[in-house]
Formats: sequence, C-alpha cells, structure tokens
Amino acid sequence: MPTLELALDDYRMFADFLQRHSGIVLGDNKQYLVRSRLSPVLRQHQYPNLGELIRAVLGVGNLSLRNQVIEAMTTNETLWFRDGAPFELFKQQLLPQFADRNGGRLRIWSAACSTGQEPYSLAMSVQEYRQANLGKLLQQPEILATDIDTNVLATAMVGKYDQLAMGRGLSPLRQQQFFNRDHDGRSQIAELIRTMVTFRRYNLLDSYLLLGKFDIIFCRNVLIYFSIDDKRKVLRQFAAALNPGGYLMLGASESMVLLSEEFEMVRSELGIVYRRR
Repeated sequence: MPTLELALDDYRMFADFLQRHSGIVLGDNKQYLVRSRLSPVLRQHQYPNLGELIRAVLGVGNLSLRNQVIEAMTTNETLWFRDGAPFELFKQQLLPQFADRNGGRLRIWSAACSTGQEPYSLAMSVQEYRQANLGKLLQQPEILATDIDTNVLATAMVGKYDQLAMGRGLSPLRQQQFFNRDHDGRSQIAELIRTMVTFRRYNLLDSYLLLGKFDIIFCRNVLIYFSIDDKRKVLRQFAAALNPGGYLMLGASESMVLLSEEFEMVRSELGIVYRRR
C-alpha cells in the first residue's frame, strides 16, 4: 500500500519543478493538494510513496510521467460563458471593431482552454454576432485554443458533453441552436462551431513565436496561479503576440498593476479589457 506522506524537502523540490515547468506556484502549505492530486498517479505507477514518485519525475528521460504529473496538478474549473459579461463585451464591443476589415482573418486565442467551454463559447458568440449583423465577419474567424493538459484537450476536441456539463452556463436556446443530442444522451457541439476552433497543447511559459499574431486573447483566471516574474513574462509575450491595438481579456480578479506597461485599460459598463498600446 503506497504512503501519501510527503517530506518537506520533497515538497519543496516538487514545488520548484512545478513552477519552472508550468508556472503554477504552490506556496508553503499545499502538501494536501499534492497528496490529493498525485495519489491516482502514485497508485497507477505503483511507487511506494510520493517521495519516490517525485524523484522519478525530477529524473532525466521520463517525459511521459512528467507530463502526467503536471496535468494532474492543473486546475481545470470551467463552464460555458463563464461570468457572462466578458463574452457580452467581446460580442458587443470587440467584434464590431473587426467586423468591417476587408483583409485578413480575425484570430482569437483562448489560452488555458480546459475542456473547451471557453473557445466554444467564443465561437458561439461570433456566430450570434454574425446572425444579428448580416454581411459582417464574412470570413470565418480562427480561434486557437491551447492547454497544457492533454486529457482536457482530448475532451475539447471531441466536443461532446454530458448533461451536467451542459447545464453549467448554457441557456436552453443555445443548447438547441448549437448542439445536437447524441444517442448516448450527451450533446455534440455543432459542426459550424467546431470548425472555428483549433486545439493545440501549449505551455504558456514557452515562446509564442510559432503561434503567429492575434487580434484578441482570452486568458482568464490563469495568471492568479503564477509567480510575479512569470506573470510579467506571459504578459510581455501576450503583447508581442497581439497585433497593434489588439485586446487581452483577463479574469475579474486579475490585474496588470506593476506587471506591464504594454497595455492600456479600457473600461466599459460590461467590464475591463486591456488593449495593446
């Protein structure tokens, strides 16, 4: 029977590893979280204790185990149209600014997309805007959705959700308009919405150069888990990845104060968004 005891030195080594490879900061007293998240991995690989598992993760060449442990530590709380107002701001105030462009496709990045609710919510918002404004955004927008966790990406790419997931933020009208009920009782996202979104595994601490340029980036409720230095790094890279005048949407509890001077805050009755200077 494996033991979940975790020595302080092992915990500190693991916390340092996790921050360097994912940006997640554990803090001094989150041993309980490590025990909870890693216990299934411990049982699967039959290590005698968490210390042995952590030392295996820190070793050279065990990339598969390393990725599995990082994914186990990732928070994947999500729902459709989370918090409501950011998606209304996106639809009512951001999309109209790009609707009349003659050249180039609107590119949107959903960073840390989890099981797909955020990028699919963005795609549904785009389609609702197009339906209400015929002749606008005629060229299909491109939504890139990324996450560090391959398991949640697999769910997102399939685009099929049970009724519990469907009830978290989706109105009956949107369920009817944008989903098809499958024979197994789950709901499949409509093909029109699926084709707007491309999924890819990506670590926010890596370089963004190969991703190209974006007009809008959503990265909500992610940076709260990062250190100050990593927040600055990610914001600097977001600024470089945005076209001039492009927008960055953060979570309601996230701020750029003392972190970046490359954005200006844009306030509206629907909330706050940041525009690249």
